[in-house]
Amino acid sequence: MTDTDLNERSADVIVVGAGPAGSTTAYHLAKSGLDVLLLEKTAFPREKVCGDGLTPRATKQLVAMGIDISEEAGWLRNKGLRIIGGGVRLELDWPELASFPDYGLVRKRDDFDEQLARAAQKAGARLHERCNVGAPVLDPRTGRITGVEAKLGEEKTPVTFHAPVVVAADGNSTRLSVAMGLHRREDRPMGVAVRTYFTSPRHDDDYLESWLELWDRRGPEDRLLPGYGWIFGMGDGTSNVGLGILNSSSAFKELDWREVLKAWCASMPEDWGYVPENMTTPIRGAALPMAFNRQPHYHRGLLLVGDAGGLVNPFNGEGIAYAMESGQIAAEVIVQAHARQTPAQRELALQRYPKVLKDTYGGYYTLGRAFVKLIGNPKVMKIATERGLTHPLLMRFTLKMLANLTDPTGGDAMDRVINGLSKVAPRA
Repeated sequence: MTDTDLNERSADVIVVGAGPAGSTTAYHLAKSGLDVLLLEKTAFPREKVCGDGLTPRATKQLVAMGIDISEEAGWLRNKGLRIIGGGVRLELDWPELASFPDYGLVRKRDDFDEQLARAAQKAGARLHERCNVGAPVLDPRTGRITGVEAKLGEEKTPVTFHAPVVVAADGNSTRLSVAMGLHRREDRPMGVAVRTYFTSPRHDDDYLESWLELWDRRGPEDRLLPGYGWIFGMGDGTSNVGLGILNSSSAFKELDWREVLKAWCASMPEDWGYVPENMTTPIRGAALPMAFNRQPHYHRGLLLVGDAGGLVNPFNGEGIAYAMESGQIAAEVIVQAHARQTPAQRELALQRYPKVLKDTYGGYYTLGRAFVKLIGNPKVMKIATERGLTHPLLMRFTLKMLANLTDPTGGDAMDRVINGLSKVAPRA
């Protein structure tokens, strides 16, 4: 192997996975001057199961990366959330805050992920597509990760990449984390999202739509299920229609959720067009790993970001914003560690990463875990929907709470209550 080959396969940091978490990490690392290898097992564009709706939290991250989010560049803006349940239809605008924009966005994931990966490339990250990462390379003396084995290109050429720090951004299954002995916590909530696309006259909606009552009407008796439905207009002639379901009830394993989605769509007004002949893609599903369901987030030179670390918000199933935010946090920690003069100092700096995550999200996610247990009971969900939706002030508070949209300082009374609750809750 030549010196050139060694240089091409060595870096300051390796990031495994070019989804929102990995590409954001790589972008911020490269902007700070570090040499970054970004390894993606597929080739762009590629599809991911998602609602495609982005809240103001995710929008803020896109702005920070310099992404062109104009309508001319193909982004559809939304004003807020339309909530339907208990016979009530309520439109809630995103709150006006100093910390976040007052609008969200919609973009298909195949195109969205590629935009972030190209932004990382433009910042200086070296992207390898069709790079299937296998086993970690470990230092035999310390057990630290010092690189990864991979198969590159259509020929599946075996290669080894080296770096003193590796970031696992390889999603819920995160084979790299598992190979390093980091397994999923069974005491944390898990969700599933199933979705498809329909051609529909409702494609140009300026609100994200959430149905809080998810009824299964296929049996002798109607049954309220532990989850919610969504309809997000894509602005391109199609709607993204899907379900988010929690694992907190017996219905989670016993039902075929693709069939539930079909039945739910069949109950919609006919002129919306959510019928089989208008379906443009098969129904697909994906797991939603929530509330720090894989820990620790730093282990022997490996940092976990996004779904690999179970960063999905348990209140609303949102993953992209937290994937991007954790990527930015990880990058900041790595940049500071890289500037330290000794291995011991670098290790001390890297060990700060899980502490920052817990300070940032720990209390809020603990509240979210309690929320998940409550709404896993259909009776509780029914009462909450019927009583809560008739009180707009309460629902504005709920929107801020569920979407995690508050000003940390100088906010209103709602912000102070939510921030106070998050601060006193255990940061587990």
